[in-house]
Amino acid sequence: MELTGYVIIALKIIVGISILNVWLLQKNKATIWRGGTAKTIFEEFEAYGLSRQFCYIIGFSKVSLALILLASIQFTALTLIGSLGLSLLLFGSILVHIKIKDVWYKSFPAFLFMVMNLIIAYTTL
Repeated sequence: MELTGYVIIALKIIVGISILNVWLLQKNKATIWRGGTAKTIFEEFEAYGLSRQFCYIIGFSKVSLALILLASIQFTALTLIGSLGLSLLLFGSILVHIKIKDVWYKSFPAFLFMVMNLIIAYTTL
């Protein structure tokens, strides 16, 4: 395997594990990245003007796509589904940060992971 292949595997692991961490382990913990003044992921969605049900839908989607991205290490046919799906959701995250006029750094993780996913997708084409 070439160096690029190893870099893409590393990106898949970084993105996949990070998304799972945010949505499964850190969902009830305050971080500097949360939108508005939210302390939990549910409060963050409230700050965006979004419902708890929508939070569950997005959470399920992000966790599922993160698992698909991790599975794509072994099953490369899944790569575009995981990387482009997460890119779309992360772009939505950036838009809602902009909508509520968050300081720029709160959008940075979503932007960084979106770029990583777009790199993953690009190398798959």
